[in-house]
Amino acid sequence: MIQGGLLSILLLGFTLGIKHATEPDHVIAVSTIASRTKKLSRSSLAGVFWGLGHTATLLLIGVTAVALGRHIPENVATLLEFFVGVMLVYLGLNGVRKSRTVEEDGRHQHFHKKSFVIGVIHGLAGSAAMVLLTATTANTGSEAFQFILIFGAGTVVGMLLFTTLLGLPFLITSKKAIPIMLMRITSVISVLYGLYYMFQTGSGFFS
Repeated sequence: MIQGGLLSILLLGFTLGIKHATEPDHVIAVSTIASRTKKLSRSSLAGVFWGLGHTATLLLIGVTAVALGRHIPENVATLLEFFVGVMLVYLGLNGVRKSRTVEEDGRHQHFHKKSFVIGVIHGLAGSAAMVLLTATTANTGSEAFQFILIFGAGTVVGMLLFTTLLGLPFLITSKKAIPIMLMRITSVISVLYGLYYMFQTGSGFFS
């Protein structure tokens, strides 16, 4: 049976995971992928695969770092955060370029692979904070593994809910104008936020 203290830690991890999934850079990145389909199932799965990629990276790096008693250097963490900005700009520009071709059946898109890779990159960027958070809440390597796993489950649920909501408008219309417009909007937002993110993290890195 799970002890009360550990149960509280796991509930905290799940709640934080849901909250973590809705951070702007995560939502914007996944939106550039999920907005390319009119199928609700594909839109929802984009969030699931993002969460799986995110969790896989955190488990690999987080548990290893906690077990070894190491922290990720601040300059490395900042560099990884900067790379997230680069990714957002790339996703946005790519979305603008493909905004006239809305994905319907997945033949021209490695849909879930892209979502998984985005999750992996976000996991790399967030690994430093996760190591610190886990180190302050878990007492053993086993508890660290459970905490990150439950945190990951929270991110999957949070992003699943968001991408499902993103896909709902497509259930009430058969017009392509809406998905194309949504693709363009999310793509432009991704570029602008990515540039802002790069500026913010770059300022911290070179200061």
